[in-house]
Amino acid sequence: MLNMLISPIANIVGDAVKGYVQTKKAKAELKITEIKANQKRMEDIAAGKIAWEASAVDQMKGSWKDELILICLLVPAVAVFVPGWTPHIKAGFEALHSLPSYYTNLLYIACCASFGIKGASGAMKLLKK
Repeated sequence: MLNMLISPIANIVGDAVKGYVQTKKAKAELKITEIKANQKRMEDIAAGKIAWEASAVDQMKGSWKDELILICLLVPAVAVFVPGWTPHIKAGFEALHSLPSYYTNLLYIACCASFGIKGASGAMKLLKK
């Protein structure tokens, strides 16, 4: 009788201990992976592989270009709600639409490049579609 009571309790405790041990192992493996990734990144920086990207990020810290582009994109979206400005905004977009395709492509690339080179390559893929 006592054996019938102890066996289920022992199984529950055993499962809890196994779960705890597995969680600890998973957390330890995650820490090791993070340490190895950080070590690899530091080695790449020392080797100069990602020095250009780190330098680009440092240069963008004090940059105002991103904010200027964001303002330029938001002004028409906000100004369309100002009474009397809607026809002027529509005329402006029609004028932009009539620009040569190479110029609009350059505008896309310039805007994307200010956010990073990877963005410009993504814009080029969109333009090819």
